[in-house]
Amino acid sequence: MTQATNTPTTAPKSRLAKFWDSDFAWAFRHSPVAIIAALVVLVLFLAAVFAPLIAPHNPFDPATLNLMNGFTAPGTPNAFTQETFLLGTDDQGRDVFSTILYGMRISLFVGASAVFIAMIIGVVLGLVAAYFGGWVETIIMRIADVQLTFPAILVAMLIFGVAKGFTPPEYRDEMAIWVLIIAIALSDWVQFARVVRGAALVEKNKEYVQAARLIGRGSFPIMFRQEDGKWIITR
Repeated sequence: MTQATNTPTTAPKSRLAKFWDSDFAWAFRHSPVAIIAALVVLVLFLAAVFAPLIAPHNPFDPATLNLMNGFTAPGTPNAFTQETFLLGTDDQGRDVFSTILYGMRISLFVGASAVFIAMIIGVVLGLVAAYFGGWVETIIMRIADVQLTFPAILVAMLIFGVAKGFTPPEYRDEMAIWVLIIAIALSDWVQFARVVRGAALVEKNKEYVQAARLIGRGSFPIMFRQEDGKWIITR
């Protein structure tokens, strides 16, 4: 008579556990500079998000401005109104500290959005170049090489000027920030594309990639799907 034995099975790791065990998370945990930089960014981000609660004044509300507060020195009571401002005021009487907090909201939004869009464009084009190769790779990477010969600020200014010219005059003020984001993103995608293409070419002929091809995986799952803790990013 045989007795059935139960073999213990290991529960699959969650996405959070996989991320915590990844090389990126390990390198971040062991880099004091990266941790301090992340904390600084987090503090700035929270200060920008909660600017209406932190800022003592609203620099965009004309009703709160007083021209008599103009050119007040930092931390010194104004000679006329006796008001004190942490970082002083400008010529219009706007509190510089409040202006920084409110302005940081726009700056962080533009910067984060531009980098995110540039990352999406660069990752997709880098993967496509490494996956298909041939003339597709040649066209994408030659465009990237030509763009690298120009300073990014000039490329962004060119794209911004062209896009602003095609924008109807009545929508230019509303679309100015989005046009700026697109201009910055289109000038910065090259770095992402080159890095992703290089990483994809390294992974291209590894065994787990060949196994994915043998079992009939399609192009999209092979490029983007994560399996067994590895990113299958090429065919």
